[in-house]
Parts: sequence; C-alpha cells; structure tokens
Amino acid sequence: MRVLKAVQSYYPFQDRGGPVVKVRALAHGLAKRGHQVTVLTADLGLQKPNSFELPFSPCQWGYSSTEDGVETIYLSTMAHYRALTLNPGVIGFSRTTLRQFDLVHFYGLYDLFGPAVSHYCRSYGIPYVVEPMGMYRPIDRGFELKRLWHRSLGTKFWKHAAQIVATSEMEQQELLADGVPDEKLVIRYNGIDSRLGGFRPKRGDFRRKRGIGATEPVILFLGRLIPRKGADFLITAFAKACPEFGRLVIAGPEGEPGYQSILSKRAQEAGVESRVIFTGPLYDDAKATVLADSDIFALPSLYENFANSAAEAIACGIPVIVTDACGIRSLVEDRAGLVIAPDAGALATAISELISNSAMYRKFQEGCSGVAAQLGWDRLSEQMESYYVRAMGSANGHS
Repeated sequence: MRVLKAVQSYYPFQDRGGPVVKVRALAHGLAKRGHQVTVLTADLGLQKPNSFELPFSPCQWGYSSTEDGVETIYLSTMAHYRALTLNPGVIGFSRTTLRQFDLVHFYGLYDLFGPAVSHYCRSYGIPYVVEPMGMYRPIDRGFELKRLWHRSLGTKFWKHAAQIVATSEMEQQELLADGVPDEKLVIRYNGIDSRLGGFRPKRGDFRRKRGIGATEPVILFLGRLIPRKGADFLITAFAKACPEFGRLVIAGPEGEPGYQSILSKRAQEAGVESRVIFTGPLYDDAKATVLADSDIFALPSLYENFANSAAEAIACGIPVIVTDACGIRSLVEDRAGLVIAPDAGALATAISELISNSAMYRKFQEGCSGVAAQLGWDRLSEQMESYYVRAMGSANGHS
C-alpha cells in the first residue's frame, strides 16, 4: 500500500506537541509492515544552523529526508500566522506526485495544504482519511477564523473523507453529536514509545541534579504551557496537598508567550515558588530521566482528545491524575490512576490520596502495564492498516 500522510507539523519539530510523535510512530510502524509511506509537511525552520541531526536534501518543493524507510517532504514555507503556513509547493506536488498514492491520511484541521491536497484527491479518485486530533470543535483561540475555515475550505474536505479517525471514545461521541455519520467513524488510540517503558534511567539522576531528596514526592506535569492544560490550578492544588514537602515539576515548551511568567507568579503567590521547578521542553532521554524520578503524573486539562503525556507516564509505571475532559480517562479510571473534575480542590484531594494511600498507589502502579500493552505502536499500526483497507474498500463501493 502506498500511503501519504499530510500533517502541518512533523519531526524534528517536537516543540509542536504530541501529534509530531504520533504521526512519526505510525509512519514508521506502517513502513515496518511493508508499506510505502511518505509524509508531507511544512518546513518550520530546517535552515536554522546546527538545529537538527537528520540529513536533509533540497528537492523541487523544499527539502526531503528519509528515515527508516519513511520519506518526508518539507514544503517550503512562504509565510505563516501562528501555526498556519502558506506552502505554494503543495499545488505542484499534488499535480505531479499525488497519483502514485493509494490513500492519503490527513492529521489535524485549520491548515491550507490539507484542503488543497484533498481537492486533488477528489479529482483523482484517491480515498482519504481525516484524523481531526481533537480540533473539530474550535478550542484555545482563533474561534472566528476556525469557524470560517469550516464554512469555506473545510466543508468539502470534511464531507468527502472516506473515514474519520477519533482517538478516544470521548472524541467519538463529540463527533457523532456534531453529525459525523457513524459508519465513517473509527477509533484508534494514540500510542506510546516502547522505549519509555524499556529504557529507564537510574532513579535519582534528576533528583540529584535538582537537589530533591530520595523520599520527597515528585509530581510531574508534562505538556505545552497554555491555559487549557491547567498547570495554573495544579500549582494551587500542589500548594494545598503538599504545603511543606514535595516538588512539582512543570516540563514543556511555552505555548503562549509570557505564560510561564504567569505560572511563576502563581507559584509565588501560593508560597511554593522554591518547590516548583520549570524545566522547559524535555525530549527523548531528558524526558525519560524526569519520568524515572517522578511519583505522580498530573494533567488537569480542560480538554484533551486523548492525552499523550499521560500515556507516556503510564508506560513508565507512574500512576496518573487526569480530568474527565481527557480522552484517555476510559483507560485510566480504576486501572492506572484517578479521574477527577477539572477543579483545584478535587486535584489537591487526588494528590493527597496517592501520596498517603500506599495500597491505592500500588494498585494503580501495577495496573499501568495492562494499559500500556493496549497502546503499543505495533498494535496500533496494524489496526490503522486494517482501517485503511476498509476506507479504500468503502471508497470503491465495497464496504
């Protein structure tokens, strides 16, 4: 099968969040299963000196690279506004190259090259799959622009998809409520990097560097620093649950300029500024090191279509606390952690329970392995392969 994956942001731009990891893992998983996989994405800064180790070569549309059998084409970016980019090469690529693919998988909404490529898919009779990644209902910002996108570029793009991929039961129900036909919907969870569970740095490395005692509880938040993720009221909850002892580690890139300063002020007002650690973004080995020294993972988000970072913590055997607005809640509840309302009081109670109730903590710690087993990328790549076959059959009238 020849598959094109189209996504606004891709590796090595890991600061753009979980979708970068997800698309790369699925692309490599499908290539491992014998499929020809190409990723089409935007160049978000490959020309920065000494930024990336992967070999990139100029091509007629921008740059290209090959990693473990997966070809990636980075379209030259003429202009950008926030996460939106203008990539003129998408037209030439679609006209000259798109016909070689059997199926296209689009990730995310609100870009320009997704609707452009899908136009040519419809012209050439190429089935395509759309994975909205929790974006179908506008969140965070730019509400009017996103509604305009839906009414204009997004209408045909969305309507003519052979299949819509939800990443959780929660997202599935939202899409059904918004009128997506049930026969088009499939669920495929986001997966986890198997190396996180298998590669565990020696516990104590992060603590030693940060002056944290061996018995001091460490609560970890891992994600982009934006208001929706709830790091602000996590600081308030931490101050209440751990008034004198314990550390809160907030790791992740600043998603909105100046937001870390707001969080630092919140920690100061709560009287815990000396026990709240801001690490900035952590990737690969650095992320594994902080996970190895964490006791509890907390993501009090107001909305997550899945919650990749919580899945990564579970892979490392760390009990988690997530809100009922996180898609991963169905996997977490009563198995690998606590599901709470997005409220500072409920969060403080949950942190206190996991610190003080050793039996509960051990139960969730032991339950992590079962959840992690459901989220291996090999298994999910096989599932995605079967969905592609179904989408192609449906598009050809053989559902």
